[in-house]
Amino acid sequence: MNYKQRSEDAMTTNDSKADVVIIGAGIVGCCIAYYLARRGVNVVVVEKGEVASEQSSRAWGWVRQQGRNPREIPLVMFAKQLWTGLSDEIGADVEWIEGGSLKLAYTDDDLSEFEAWAREARDLGLDTTVLSREAVKREIPDLSGPFIGGIFTPDDGQTEPRRATEAVANAARENGVSLRTRHTVEGLEMENGAIKAVVTDNGRIETDKVVCAAGAWTGKVARMIGVHVPQRVVKGTVACTQPAPIVSYCTVMTPEVTFRQKRDGTFYISHGTHSDYYIDLEALRDMGLFMRNFLRIRKRTKVHLGKDLARDIMRSLPGSPARTYPFAHTVDVEPKPNTDFVDRSIRHLRRLLPSVGRLEVQRTWAGRIDASPDATPILGEAPGMKGFYIATGMSGHGIAMGPGVGLVMSQLVMGETPSIDLHPFRLSRFKEKDPADWRKTL
Repeated sequence: MNYKQRSEDAMTTNDSKADVVIIGAGIVGCCIAYYLARRGVNVVVVEKGEVASEQSSRAWGWVRQQGRNPREIPLVMFAKQLWTGLSDEIGADVEWIEGGSLKLAYTDDDLSEFEAWAREARDLGLDTTVLSREAVKREIPDLSGPFIGGIFTPDDGQTEPRRATEAVANAARENGVSLRTRHTVEGLEMENGAIKAVVTDNGRIETDKVVCAAGAWTGKVARMIGVHVPQRVVKGTVACTQPAPIVSYCTVMTPEVTFRQKRDGTFYISHGTHSDYYIDLEALRDMGLFMRNFLRIRKRTKVHLGKDLARDIMRSLPGSPARTYPFAHTVDVEPKPNTDFVDRSIRHLRRLLPSVGRLEVQRTWAGRIDASPDATPILGEAPGMKGFYIATGMSGHGIAMGPGVGLVMSQLVMGETPSIDLHPFRLSRFKEKDPADWRKTL
């Protein structure tokens, strides 16, 4: 079926109206919808797939305050407090566990970096401590290997991403949100510099406020009305092991493996901070903005140049159906996990936790992670585009920040002063040459 056939076959919904339209039914979009609906706002969420069909079901569920850029620590602390009461608030188990987080140090330079970050974090009110090897072993006796210490944040936690996102979506529906899955955005209408409507393959929705929470696709949505959102997309791979006796509910990060253990004893693991980076047209347009941060992480990033770029160029050519139906080809597309990363992850997990024995991988998956040039969120109303709001750039921490971003964005959309100052997250900071200092992020 080609793009045009798919779009015409789906035209079953009449034109409608909403106070706010949210693009994207991941954790961020669903949280924004939930908090708006609780205030009696008429909200429509449009999603090209199903709820949590992209990164919000691919994340591994770490709600981490530790290691974040100082600019975003107040936001992620705010979000973490919302996570602690979310299950009770919405009447659904999101598998919240507050087991802390630990990043291991292998060199004296690591410890010095941890100490500098911890001082700044404590000044912002975050409880975090640099530990000796002996203190690390007291927290998780089963850990093995040549680490010399670590940094520990005791009130970090974990949640189950898909379960949590679907639970928030259900709570939003119960509060009156119209959640329209299988509705692919095909255009945005403007009038006199202000949002007028969202056009989908299932009809047109009239509104004067749109929140774009489309994750990896945000840049392309914004480009429909000439808004430039610098964004790179990386692919992260995660694996789930077979169950093992409970070692710890603390989430652990090393250069070679990152893991958390769930209530059922299974481990979610990923290959430390390594990821795949696919060069497309958006990446080329913003190469200058990303270059400094890319050089910092280049040893941990596998770059792919070829197929994705060629396809993007073909889709951008005049006469291409993709210019009219820009997201139809992305529906239900499964990113392929990097099996090499999985193999290395499980080997390092066995070395780090020899007590688990020959633990095997049960399943693997991958997801597209949207990242901003300074690895901190982009939140707020787009300059010069009245009624068009952006909530993107969580840079791998959408699950952690979801409720916090949801609440502050709902406040902003309603014309109130947000609970957290959003000025550091404004889109214009890149043109103003005022990005967050990525050197302050662990």
